[in-house]
Amino acid sequence: MKLSPTLLALALSAVVMPAFADEPAPADPLSFNVGVVSEYRYRGISQSRLKPALQGGIDYAAPSGFYVGTWASTIKWIKDAGGDSQVEVDVYGGYKTEVSKGLTLDVGLLQYYYPSNKLATSANTLEAYGALSFGPVTAKYSHSTSNLFGFPDSKGSGYFDVTANFDLGNGMTLTPHVGHQTVKHLAIASYTDYSVTLAKDFSGLVLSGAVIGTDADKSAYASPANGKFMGKTMLVVGLKKTF
Repeated sequence: MKLSPTLLALALSAVVMPAFADEPAPADPLSFNVGVVSEYRYRGISQSRLKPALQGGIDYAAPSGFYVGTWASTIKWIKDAGGDSQVEVDVYGGYKTEVSKGLTLDVGLLQYYYPSNKLATSANTLEAYGALSFGPVTAKYSHSTSNLFGFPDSKGSGYFDVTANFDLGNGMTLTPHVGHQTVKHLAIASYTDYSVTLAKDFSGLVLSGAVIGTDADKSAYASPANGKFMGKTMLVVGLKKTF
């Protein structure tokens, strides 16, 4: 899901228990989300040519720890690179469990799909990932088992990131993040991204603002449509409803 111009060309088990009035209702394992963002950034790189994007997804998380989901967004980068897809569809599944007190393990597979993208090297990408969370901090590694987002001969590329989520109270959260993308056999396309996100939850409607930037090579991540750098530091505003 990275835009590269000349280079691109990137939980069900149940235990029957008596109900008590003072107990909270169990969380619904099925959830939906829809949203809009001032631009769609992924790993610091704009997927929508610095333009707004519509997004939405469905998730099922079983009490056992297994989960599956799908998510989609409008995009512009494939069209700009000479392909023929205006949407990204992600399908994922995995397992999440507490391996020791306070330490959570999350492993899974994520398929990024760009219908009929028609690029010389298909943008469709499969990644395996593993993450460990302790307290507010999560460290995650994602490894491509296919070519990465249209980069030729890039199987085996990796992305390592560390993200923290701090509850500020009153429905507000602060989320700093830093990550590093390595593109195998193409050092110029490797880079580090960073962001700080402040979000406010209004009973399921989340308003967020994120300052996002990268140290990516400007020539490697310039839009073929207008030459603008897709990894520039920007404020990205989003509104998402979960139900």
